[in-house]
Amino acid sequence: MPLENRLKELRAAKSLNQQELGALVGASRQTISLIERGDYNPSITLALRIAKVFDKPVEEIFFLTGEEEP
Repeated sequence: MPLENRLKELRAAKSLNQQELGALVGASRQTISLIERGDYNPSITLALRIAKVFDKPVEEIFFLTGEEEP
């Protein structure tokens, strides 16, 4: 089951571009882009950093295809 995410939606709601989010979590703009497209799965550490930026549990940002979103 592929890992999906709401990263682009949450990033837009906070008016952050990919570069800004990357700087906040210690990742490159390219990494953020790959995660948003579903072409790269973040490490647990990176997923937790992303969740902290949005003040949301990880499972509200990342979920497996075929499972209900929270």
